[in-house]
Order: sequence, then structure tokens, then C-alpha cells
Amino acid sequence: MGKRLTQIATRTGDDGTTGLGNNERVSKASARPRAMGDVDELNSLIGLLLCEDMPPEVRELLIDIQHQLFNLGGELSTPGFELLKEDALAQLDGALAVHNARLPRLQEFILPAGTRAAAQAHVCRTVARRAERAVVALGELEELRPAPRQYLNRLSDLLFVLARVLNRHRTDGSAGDDVYWKSERLARAG
Repeated sequence: MGKRLTQIATRTGDDGTTGLGNNERVSKASARPRAMGDVDELNSLIGLLLCEDMPPEVRELLIDIQHQLFNLGGELSTPGFELLKEDALAQLDGALAVHNARLPRLQEFILPAGTRAAAQAHVCRTVARRAERAVVALGELEELRPAPRQYLNRLSDLLFVLARVLNRHRTDGSAGDDVYWKSERLARAG
């Protein structure tokens, strides 16, 4: 892996390039930095989500996810390098199963709304989908392991589920719920 940063303002990117972990320089507009940037943005947004009130087990899960996203970014920054392990995917699958089992079945589409924490989780979900698309695009140009793509796909699903969990989490004991889409078509049919 390349050198760790010892200073932030190096000016080496002033020409529109960035350094990868293998010391190769590429355009900041190329597919690899785009995917790295989307993963970095997702990690930052999860950090913002962690400023909200939430159940302790959700907080611990999101902190673990931040570490895994850092691993994923490191893997993307160094072609051919592997940092994201299979147990990271298993953690997401396990969390999906646990949290989904506690939620009522969806009868209708929901809006990305509700509590501020739930809305923030939905923002994270949409950025996870964008990061997944960027990784898929990179994989069409260069050989990539499937784990980064799979991780982002499952993470976006988990963030949807966690948004529903967060809409139900109330410190005052009141009941919370999802914000349902008012479908005109379904209203006419009902």
C-alpha cells in the first residue's frame, strides 16, 4: 500500500490527478477516484447519521460499517488489493435478518421521510446506491472482486431497513411508523 499521509496540502493534485495506493497517478475524473469518492461520501454521511439518537445496537453496527467502508475505500484505491473480507458481508446479512424480522411487512411504498435520523439513513441509502453504480462502472473497465459491489448492494438494503427502525425509535415512548406514499392509483382501486 502507498505512503500514509503526513500532510494534507501536498499540491500534487493541482494538475487534476490523484495518487492511488500503488503510487500510480490517474485523472480525478476517472472511474476509480469516482468510486472512491462516492464511498468516502457515504462514510461521511453515516458519520452525520451517528450524531442522531438511535438504539445502541444500531449505533455499534453503523460504527462497524464505517470501518468496513474505510476498508472498501482502501481496496478501491489500490488496484488488485483486498481489504474487505467475507465476514463484512456476513455482518450485513445478519443485521438485515435481525432488523427486518422486527419490522411489520410493508403494504405500500414508503417515502424517505419521518424522523430526522430515518431521513438521514435514507440519504445514506441513496448514496450507497450511487457508490454501487460507480463500483459497477469501474468493474466494467477493470477487473474487480465482487465483494465491493456486493457490500454496497447489501448495505443500501440495510440502510433502508435501518431507516424503518429509526422511524420507530422514540426516546419519549411514543410509537413511530413509516411515512407511506399516497398512491392515487391505489386510492382509486381501494
